[in-house]
Formats: sequence, structure tokens, C-alpha cells
Amino acid sequence: MNAFFEKVKAVLRDPMIRRRVIFTLVALALFQLLSSIPIPGIDRVKLASFFAQNEFLGLLNVFSGGGLSNLSIVMLGVSPFITASIIMNLLTMMSPKLKEMYQEEGEAGRKKFSQYSRIATVPLAIVSAFGFILLLEQQGVVPALSLLALITNVMIIVGGTMILLWIGELITEFGIGNGVSLIIFAGIVAQLPRTLSERIISFNQADLPLYIFLVAFAVFIIYMVVFVTEAERPVPVTYAKRVRGNKVYGGVSTYLPLRITQAGVIPIIFALSILLFPQLILNALSKLTLQGAFGSFVSSGSQFLLNALNDKLIYGISYFILVFLFTFFYTAVTFDPDSISKNLQQNGAFISGVRPGEATSGYLGKIILRITFTGALFLGVIAILPLIIQGLLPQVGSIAIGGTALLIVVSVILDLIKKIDAQISMREY
Repeated sequence: MNAFFEKVKAVLRDPMIRRRVIFTLVALALFQLLSSIPIPGIDRVKLASFFAQNEFLGLLNVFSGGGLSNLSIVMLGVSPFITASIIMNLLTMMSPKLKEMYQEEGEAGRKKFSQYSRIATVPLAIVSAFGFILLLEQQGVVPALSLLALITNVMIIVGGTMILLWIGELITEFGIGNGVSLIIFAGIVAQLPRTLSERIISFNQADLPLYIFLVAFAVFIIYMVVFVTEAERPVPVTYAKRVRGNKVYGGVSTYLPLRITQAGVIPIIFALSILLFPQLILNALSKLTLQGAFGSFVSSGSQFLLNALNDKLIYGISYFILVFLFTFFYTAVTFDPDSISKNLQQNGAFISGVRPGEATSGYLGKIILRITFTGALFLGVIAILPLIIQGLLPQVGSIAIGGTALLIVVSVILDLIKKIDAQISMREY
């Protein structure tokens, strides 16, 4: 506790860090303000009823900071950008040029890669905005719109998404931490007061032992999330001795830290985007009134797939599999054993008992495969854990976003603490 207060004092004493923290807080407050500005002509009663019946949109609402439940101008949040990032990462597996840009061109290559993701965000946001408005119009949440009104609303929603991306980039550059991650974090935290107030209002003394158990279990899960997120597999590395003139360089031993959750929270966000986007499209297709056998086939087929996705067992299995696979996928994109082996060899370093070159690459590949398997299992279980608890304890109510939200919040807080520590250390030097 003393270390925490000392860190707070260090942040408040340093004017540069203080300005960064204040800028971040102001930017997040602006995000919350935007999420409360609705698009015109909403039937709030039908809107609340529609969201109460749809858990998938409830998930997406978390990442928009409540903006979707208000049908605000930032109702899509940063979801289109996340989907665009998924597509770009998938393309790196098929395009050697994109992979080279992302992994080998350094900061300039990553900036160009991020710019391509932002460009791809625009068409995805247009499709998502059009799909949402069409779906909500069919549900009677918004009135029937003319073509001009539809285009206007789509432009407003797409503009809101791009404003959020801009705010996120400003936070990354002038604030503390990753801007997009902090926006998602703020969206989750913004829902806590309302959730807690609902729990307090509906509190029943007979359920007190259950709530105590859930609080204790939540503390245990938070501990496990922190432990696994920070866990590393050290690979010992030795630098060969080199003689230059009368001086001897190298000969030191260090280690290469390989994190168990190398991909962090990205697989969770990727899996959610993959689950939510098709459901949005299927919702729109199931309501279309097309004529003929083809129209009937599209409508009935979409409704069948939609019912399958709404089944909690199918949803839980799909969620677990997607998180598991995306963990391996993202680790393969961001961690290249061949590149690391090459860099070690060029710097005169080697792993004890392993030959440089292909043997080192194969050795690192086996290690990362084993620890990624453990990390993928952990992320998958955490993601579906609330669904398991809800199935075993129905009286708890809907906590379908609990595990995902918890994992994201803890990961963002840990990253934020590291960024603040880095800023403090840099200012001390």
C-alpha cells in the first residue's frame, strides 16, 4: 500500500506525467460524453426491451461504453477498427509483403500497417451502421427512415467511430497507455455503477452466502489472471566472448522472457468481434422480405443460424474455440522464432546446449507452442467461465460479459501501471 501511495505522489509531483494523466482522463470523459448523445427519433421503451432480449448486443454495448444501448453517435465504439485489425492480421499470413512490413520494418512499418487498418475501418463501419439501423428500424426502435435520413445517420455513426479512433490515438501519443485499449476499458468500467446499483436494489438476504462466495471467487480469479498474465518462461541466453584490442566483450548470461499469454487480451476481443459481426448480418437477413423461393431460403436459413448462435451451449463452445485458435494465430503473427534465432546469431548469442540457426529456431518454436497451449486454455476458460457459473447458479442472473470484462480490465490496468512506471523511471534519469 505504501508503494502505491509513493507512486501516486511521484505522478503528482512530476508535471509531465501529471499532464499526461490529466489528458487521458479528459479524453475518456469526452468519450463518455459522446456515448450519451443519441441519434434522433428513438423509442427508448422498445430499445430497452430489444437489448434485454439480446445478449450479443449486450456484449457489444460494453465495448461502446453504453453508447449502443443509447443509440449514441459512437454506438459502434471501436469494434469496426478491431474487425479491420483482425482482417489485416489474417492477411499477414497470406501476404509476405504485409508480414515483412509488420515484423521487419520497425516502427515505420507498424505505422503504415495501422494506417491500412484505419482505412479498412471506414467500409466496415458503413456496413455495420447500415445493418444496425436496418435491424432497429425493423424492430420499431427507430422510425422508418427516408434514403436521405438513412445516409445521414450512417455518416454520423461512421464519423463517431472515426472520432473515437482519433481520441484513442491522441491518448496513445499525449496520454498514458494504449488509447484503443483504454477506450474499451472505460466502456466496461462505465457499466459498473449501474450494474452494482441493480444488484443492490434486487438484493435478497437469503442470497448473502452466494454473494460472499462469488466475491471470494472473483478475487481468486483476479489473482489467477494477474499471475498468468505476468508469468514468463525464461530461456537462458549466453553471449560469446569477443576480444577487441585489449578489452574482452560479452561472456555474460541473461535470459529471453517468453510470456505464457503472449497474445494478451487480443484473442478475446478478436473472438467477440467474429461472434458479433455475423449475428448482426444474420439479424438483418432474417428480417428481409424477399420474394420467391430464394427469399424464403435466405430468411429461414438466417433465422436457423441465428437461433443456433443464441443457444448458450453452441455460443460457449464457439467462443472457447475462437479464443483458443486466435491465441495461437496472434502469437504466430507477433512471435517469429526464425527472426529471433537470426538476431541472436548476429549478436553472438546462443542458447546453452542448442546449436545456432535452425536448431535454435526449432527449440524456441517448441517452447512457444507448449506455453501458448497453456495460455490459450486459460484464456478460453476465463472467457466462458461466467456462462458456466450462470448455468450452475441460475439465480446469479446474466453475467455473460463478466469473464471477458474482468480479463480486459486487469490486463489494461497492468499495462497502464507498467507505462506509468516507465514514465517515472525515464523522468528520474
